[in-house]
Amino acid sequence: MSQAQLAGPDLSDSYVSLIESGKRTPTPVVARLLAERLGCTTEFLLHGIEPRQRIDTELGLRHAELELRHGDPVSAAERFSEIVKAVGEENAMLASQARLGRARALEEQGRLGQAVEAMERLRTEAAAHPERLADLPLTVALSRCYQRAGDRLRARDLGLAALEQMARLSIDQGELAVDLAATLIELPSGGESELAFVRRVLTVSGVPEVVDRSAEIRTLWEASKSAASGEDSALAVRLADDAIAAGRPARLALQLARAAMHFAQLETCPVEEAEQHVTAAAKVFSVFTATRVELGQTKVVHARVRMRAGDSVKAGELATAGLALLDGAPGTLPAQAQLVLAQVALDLGADASAPLRAARDLLAALDGPVFGSDRQAARAWRELGDLFGKAGARADQTAAYRRALEAAGVRSAMAGVTIEASISR
Repeated sequence: MSQAQLAGPDLSDSYVSLIESGKRTPTPVVARLLAERLGCTTEFLLHGIEPRQRIDTELGLRHAELELRHGDPVSAAERFSEIVKAVGEENAMLASQARLGRARALEEQGRLGQAVEAMERLRTEAAAHPERLADLPLTVALSRCYQRAGDRLRARDLGLAALEQMARLSIDQGELAVDLAATLIELPSGGESELAFVRRVLTVSGVPEVVDRSAEIRTLWEASKSAASGEDSALAVRLADDAIAAGRPARLALQLARAAMHFAQLETCPVEEAEQHVTAAAKVFSVFTATRVELGQTKVVHARVRMRAGDSVKAGELATAGLALLDGAPGTLPAQAQLVLAQVALDLGADASAPLRAARDLLAALDGPVFGSDRQAARAWRELGDLFGKAGARADQTAAYRRALEAAGVRSAMAGVTIEASISR
């Protein structure tokens, strides 16, 4: 059909030409008129996809999201990939959403390199096509991924870029603000603007109490699957939306709890404020079996807060409780609990040799990074050296400091050379 035939008596040839070239978007009335002349649905004309195909794709996206949030991230990545293949370029917006979901699933699996690569491509796409994807959520997600991958400079640059956008829009509440706060507080050498934003988010939102709605979410999810198999796609989408919404309060509460826990670790955080943050965080983590390690970490942080307050006895109780929860936990967390117990023993004039040896053994068993440095291990070794010094074990102190330098990425080719290094948060 020629442009003149398509235009007919109601439209101009030039207007139809502009629509075909993508320089004009037809009004609903014009879209219906053109669809009638072409013999297709308005949905197909505007989006390149039939209504039934679109709702099935929307349902697939929701089920993949539920798989990511409450199921298996590997299966979620496969579901999102299937949607990308099925949609192709017929509907760029749905395809972009599926690619973003796949990138998030890769992050959840710990495949950070692939996740970063995918998100960087999506961020480029968002800059070229802002109608498909929003840049701000991608910037926050990329900052988090780079932080976890060890590229702290890139993570901080992206975090500051997201913070500038948040400031322009006056956003300090909601999922984006909470995600950014949880990301910024974990970045090393946080500046005043970053910490001020985190404090503002925690002040405005608080750390709400939460209930475990996993059973409700699973029931709604299964009901959505049943509705889909019965050809009731609209109901299936509604039930899937309800399941996703049911999980949102817990997601926000957990992110706020993580931000609160890390904020309480700061030496600049007043003891009373830190006490409030860490107590609220512990309440949230205690609700879910999946956050057992984070509950243990929170108890160790709480123990350090009590040490700052001069309450060594309570600090010892909290560290002991935390250690029980951290059995087999990754990284330096179990060693951190032993370090607190050693400090408590020294403060009370007791023998600290057992927790000191336990902390040393736990740290020595850690796998070092393939390249670069491990700041957490470096700080833990440095603290262990300080505690060995307080206990009068000079040889152990020197050995711990040497391990701290190695973990920080400092190597000396000359034996006996003393190197000054600052290992800080």
